Amino acid sequence: MIASSKVVALGALIFLLVSYGSCTRIVSFNASRITADPYWVPARATWYGAPTGAGPDDNGGACGFKNVNLPPFLAMTSCGNQPIFKDGKGCGSCYQIRCLNHPACSGNPETVMITDMNYYPVAKYHFDLSGTAFGALAQPGRNNELRHAGIIDIQFKRVPCIYSGKTVTFHIEHGSNPNYLAVLVEFEDGDGDVVQVDIMEANSGYWMPMREGAPPGPLSCIRRWSWGSIWRMDSKRRLQGPFSLRITNESGQTLVAYQVIPANWAPNTYYRSNIQYEAFGSAGGGQDFGSAGGGQDFGYTGGLVISSAAGLSTEILGIIGMICLATYHLHGIEVP
Repeated sequence: MIASSKVVALGALIFLLVSYGSCTRIVSFNASRITADPYWVPARATWYGAPTGAGPDDNGGACGFKNVNLPPFLAMTSCGNQPIFKDGKGCGSCYQIRCLNHPACSGNPETVMITDMNYYPVAKYHFDLSGTAFGALAQPGRNNELRHAGIIDIQFKRVPCIYSGKTVTFHIEHGSNPNYLAVLVEFEDGDGDVVQVDIMEANSGYWMPMREGAPPGPLSCIRRWSWGSIWRMDSKRRLQGPFSLRITNESGQTLVAYQVIPANWAPNTYYRSNIQYEAFGSAGGGQDFGSAGGGQDFGYTGGLVISSAAGLSTEILGIIGMICLATYHLHGIEVP
C-alpha cells in the first residue's frame, strides 16, 4: 500500500501532467548518485528530426553545441532526460548504446554524445536519438525498419570521449559585449562534460565563478533552450581581457587555460587552448568520437554518474510511466 505522502506526491504529479499537457515536468531528480559502469543499464530510445539527420533542425540543441551534423559529432547525438542531461551538466558526455530486442537490431554498441534535453521522457532513462544514431543501431539495410518502431528498449553505459587532435575549445557566443561574456566550452576528453567554469580578468589575480544557463527571468525555468555547455559572466562594469579560464569536469579534475581569450576578443569566434584532459581508460581503449568502428566494448573506469529519482517509489514511477505512455498513444506514437 502506498503511503499517504506518496499519494500526495503522485496527486501533485498527475495535476502537473494534466495542467501542462506533457510528461516533461513529472519527473524530479535529486543529486544522489549511482555508479553503473561497466554494466549495461536498461533504457528506452526514441528518435526525432530527419531520418538521417542530427536531430534539431538547426543542428544545435539545448547544450549550445553547433553544427552537430559535422565532424567530430557526425550526427551521432542524443537528447537525454534529466538523470542524463543533469540540468545541462551532462552536456558533452558520451554513452554507448545498443538494442537487442527488436528483430532489426544489430546488437552492436554505438556511441552517442548528449547535445540536447529530452522534454518528454517515457522511461527512467530515455535517449531521444538523432535519426542517424537511431538507425545506426540496426542491422545493415534495416535502418528504416527500426526507425518505424518508434520506441525501442536499449541498454547504455558511460564511456570516455576522445577528440583526436583537438584541445579544449572556447567559443564566444553571439551577444557577448564588454559587460556580458558568454562562452561555449567543447571538445573535452574523458568525461566530456564541464560542471564549473571560472574566469580571471587581466591582472586581477583572482578567479570569479561563471554561471551556467539562460539569463534569469520569468521564462528561464521553462524556456526550451538551456545553454548547458555555455557559461556566462554578467558585470556592471567593463570586463578586462585577456581572460584566463578554469574548467572543472564531473570527476573533479581542473584545468586552466591562461589568457586563452585575448583582449581584442570578438563574438562568434573560436579560441583554441593548449589544454586537454586525459581520457579515462585510454590504456584499455577509448571512444574516438566521430570515428568509425563503434562496436567495441570500451574499458571506461571513470564510473557512470547519474541521478536517481528523488523520493519516488517504483510504484509511483510505474504509474507515471503508464500515464506518459498513454499520452504518447493519444498522440499516435507507436509503443511496442
